[in-house]
Amino acid sequence: TFYYFTRLCMEKILLQYILQSRSLSGADAINALRPFYFAVHPDFFGQHPKEREVNENSLKRLNGYLENLQKPGFRAFKPTQLTFYVRERDPNSSNVQESFSASGFRAVSFTLHTRDLLSTVLDILNSCSLSTEHIQSLNANSQPQKEAKSTLNRPIKWDKTYYSFTGFKDPEEELEQAQRVETTLISWLDDNGASAVKKLKKSLPLRKELERLKFELSHQLQLSDIRWQRSWGIAHRCSQLHSLGRLVQQRPEVLRNVKGRTVVFTDRSGMSAAGHIMLGTMDVHHHWTKIFERLPNYYKLQKRLLFLEDRISQLLGGIQVIYIEELQPLLTLEEYYETLDSFYNKLCDSRLPFHPRSLRGLQMILESDRYAPSLHEFGHFTIPTVCDPATLQWFIFAKAQEARENLKRKEEMMITEKELIDTSTEKFSLDRLYKEPSVSSAQMIDCCKRLLEESLPYLQGMHLCISHFYSVLQDGDLCIPWNWK
Repeated sequence: TFYYFTRLCMEKILLQYILQSRSLSGADAINALRPFYFAVHPDFFGQHPKEREVNENSLKRLNGYLENLQKPGFRAFKPTQLTFYVRERDPNSSNVQESFSASGFRAVSFTLHTRDLLSTVLDILNSCSLSTEHIQSLNANSQPQKEAKSTLNRPIKWDKTYYSFTGFKDPEEELEQAQRVETTLISWLDDNGASAVKKLKKSLPLRKELERLKFELSHQLQLSDIRWQRSWGIAHRCSQLHSLGRLVQQRPEVLRNVKGRTVVFTDRSGMSAAGHIMLGTMDVHHHWTKIFERLPNYYKLQKRLLFLEDRISQLLGGIQVIYIEELQPLLTLEEYYETLDSFYNKLCDSRLPFHPRSLRGLQMILESDRYAPSLHEFGHFTIPTVCDPATLQWFIFAKAQEARENLKRKEEMMITEKELIDTSTEKFSLDRLYKEPSVSSAQMIDCCKRLLEESLPYLQGMHLCISHFYSVLQDGDLCIPWNWK
């Protein structure tokens, strides 16, 4: 037993030495982080828009950190705090990609402060409780550094008394202090304002081009609006509008049924539950043409859907069934119709005794990935499609009065939010002030109220986005957390 224990210890020490004595290339790092990317990639969070957006923002900041690590001579590192929603693993699956379930996930926050790729990769994997065993076999062509060189480069760890006696700064203590110091809005603007101004100036011609293209296409096709589901860069958006413009020139007859509609560039083509025309950015003109040709059939299905919503409303005492794009998954018209149809059949079978029009003025949304009903701060009920009818009836009756109060408060809050956005935009001479969908109205109001107490000349002419993290977008938009310090 002692022999095996000694052997195990020696193997661990040897592995640690090998890992410490070899460098990790950028390609190695990406390969090593494959399990992490599969666990957090936004594409796997299509049914959870808030979590998807948080992961998108965090990945942008992580990629920036990894890029800086690979720049020769780069030394100005600051601890970077990241939050990810990590999908839970299926212990019975051996396939890396399929081993993560789509239903369960957990929030993980960690701070990066390492100065080399290997330590950073290990920190990320360990923080997310992911295996690091595969790192041993990475990059078989990478040769360990010579023993003499690694010995020379190995940092000396002195006793604390050495720093007390010599007066030199303890690097570990400095790092701890840096981690304890919170990033403030003023310090972050000092460090990043110039970079944002440079990127914004560079993007201005493209921004004008985007507005021109959007106006011309909207006017030509008599569209209600043109929108984007995700925060693609300005150049990417212009490219998508150019592509739509070419289709208009080549096949004008297929676009005769789009009048009064909203076009949304997104990840897949079709018609959304809200009745918007979805154009998948990875699809070619052939796919887009098919969608435009199918529009008359989509409009028929939409009428059936509205009728189904009305029937559900009648069975539930007049409560209005709504679909909220900002809070719900992006569903196609077909998917949403199936959800409504399944729920309607369940209600018909249960025959709940709701008094006609007793719940008029109230609102509800249907979700297929929940198991218990809830009441949102904005006053609408969130009802799972699998909810037991008796539980549903009791919950709605018990929360009806609170729901009415929340709806009234929502109206007041929306007015206050708009007034504060207008006031803040004017005070700081902002070109634009907006928020990410995952930021609530209450959070936006709190943020704007505190901003108005500050003097921030840095913001003049800028595009300011209220988010959950600090970042500068590729086109110069400044993103700050709503709860900035």
